[in-house]
Amino acid sequence: MKIKNLPDEFEKARPVMQTIEEAGYEAYFVGGSVRDTLIGENIHDVDIASSAYPEEIKRLFKRTVDTGIEHGTVMVLDNKKGYEITTFRTESGYQDYRRPDKVTFVRSLKEDLKRRDFTINALAMRENGEVTDLFGGIKDIERKIIRAVGDPNERFNEDALRMMRAVRFASKLDFNIESDTFNAIKRHSSLLEKIAIERIYVEFIKMMKGLRPKQGIDDMLSTDMYLHVPFFDNYRKQLSDISHLKNLNLNNEVEVWSLICFEFNFGKEQISNLLKAWKASNDIIKSTQICCRALNSIKNDEMSEFLMYQTGKHLLIEANYIASFYGFSIDNELLKDKYNCLPIKNKKQLSINGGILIKNGIIKPGPMLGKVLDEIEKQVIIGNIDNDTDDIINFTKQYLKE
Repeated sequence: MKIKNLPDEFEKARPVMQTIEEAGYEAYFVGGSVRDTLIGENIHDVDIASSAYPEEIKRLFKRTVDTGIEHGTVMVLDNKKGYEITTFRTESGYQDYRRPDKVTFVRSLKEDLKRRDFTINALAMRENGEVTDLFGGIKDIERKIIRAVGDPNERFNEDALRMMRAVRFASKLDFNIESDTFNAIKRHSSLLEKIAIERIYVEFIKMMKGLRPKQGIDDMLSTDMYLHVPFFDNYRKQLSDISHLKNLNLNNEVEVWSLICFEFNFGKEQISNLLKAWKASNDIIKSTQICCRALNSIKNDEMSEFLMYQTGKHLLIEANYIASFYGFSIDNELLKDKYNCLPIKNKKQLSINGGILIKNGIIKPGPMLGKVLDEIEKQVIIGNIDNDTDDIINFTKQYLKE
């Protein structure tokens, strides 16, 4: 098979490939960029594999960087662009179920492709567009199948994260997992506990943002993988309920976790515990807590001006979007209008600050100042006082008397 119209990312890399081939070595584009080109997806980066050893690559190009030379990877700098060239290799001895204990450089493309995870990722393409498919990856793309290269039991024992990658690819591409591969995932699902949660996190988020997140959740349930990630083991029913929601199309991490935490009926502290176990960032934890509070307020018809203000426009829209999955969302334009009508959108927009209150002798520095400013902020938002310096000063004097 030959691809005639190569994406620009490939075209720009062709001179590098040609230099390698002219020196008598093989060079191929490999992995996701080839797969996505065949599927019709946009590509961003290209990976290159070669029969040339690292030192041989370094002799061919003036500017190189040893980005991972112990594993055979050298970056070639060409035309203000970096291209990672990795030597064909075999791997063995995966004692941690993630990384090989031994890497051996080889000259054989077939030996290199044999170690890859799925047939759709074991495709290689020369710089002229000729595709080498040794394991039926093209046919599996046509059939929309995720199938392990060779024995799936071996592939998952080599790298247990591949099980999550399987369900992620199935969700992302709207493919199905082939039966032997699926059964091997179920057989070895407990190996997921050997993998750092940060790596599982990345695959899980990509799965939930795919074309079929509901299928991804179903696959995690059917293979028992859900038993081997933080918190999910006690919430099978709730996860199953998520997989039955209609029009599930998630855009980012906060939407993913807000949906899950809402379905789990988690409060602020439970959200924090869940996301800390998943090693989420503090920003994601805080945003998820805010989004879930807004989501529950929308559900209970308790969305006030002050809560809208505290939530912020972006998270407010995201909370309402998740509410739409359940059928209790507010009209989006109405919600935006209500938010836009708030007298201020943040504390800096107040016509007064602590310095002004202190300068006018209304209050002295100390803990009370913060409490007063919080009350001013709230009263302005709910419309009890105007965002006017004199009005706020008069309110503050009265508030301090009381």
